[in-house]
Amino acid sequence: MRKILGTLIITIALLVSGANESWAAPSTYTVKSGDTLFGIAKKHHISITNLKAWNNLKSTTIHPNQKLAVVSKGNTAKQATTSKAVAKTPSRSTTDKVVKEFTVSASAFTANCNGCSGLTATGINLKSNPDMKVIAVDPNIIKLGTKVYVEGYGYAVAGDTGGSIKGNKIDVFFPTKAEAYKWGRKSVKIKVLE
Repeated sequence: MRKILGTLIITIALLVSGANESWAAPSTYTVKSGDTLFGIAKKHHISITNLKAWNNLKSTTIHPNQKLAVVSKGNTAKQATTSKAVAKTPSRSTTDKVVKEFTVSASAFTANCNGCSGLTATGINLKSNPDMKVIAVDPNIIKLGTKVYVEGYGYAVAGDTGGSIKGNKIDVFFPTKAEAYKWGRKSVKIKVLE
């Protein structure tokens, strides 16, 4: 009976230790065809800024079969547990540390127009995610992937560009034409967040 009980305890211990390892988040991700940096960051609950930094990426361009680190090197276990605490909405900042604040001319856009694909420059599908807060920016002024707070609009992510968006101009996304028309064009303060 003791041998059976001892064997049972050892088996349970091995199963439990094996289960803990299988729940650990993988530290790398292999890019698949159709993946975007935004989608990978969202899936792994990390910021685009961290994803780019951890992989020494200078742009948002990625290629199939490319391997990307999805946790900070040297801190994989801690990063995997703390990344779960990050808000699910990428447009919501976990801190309100303001890097820069200035006034912009803000107009509105929607994904529901003739000829609109609904895909942003960073790969966000606005038709599939109508509740996302996304703004179009001049990447020379605000980098793509940056979290911002727009007066009268709220927290958003700089996820798109536009042909007429140059300098201190932004476009704010609304899911319907009615909401976009209601916004119109106005001068608002924008806070670029860390």
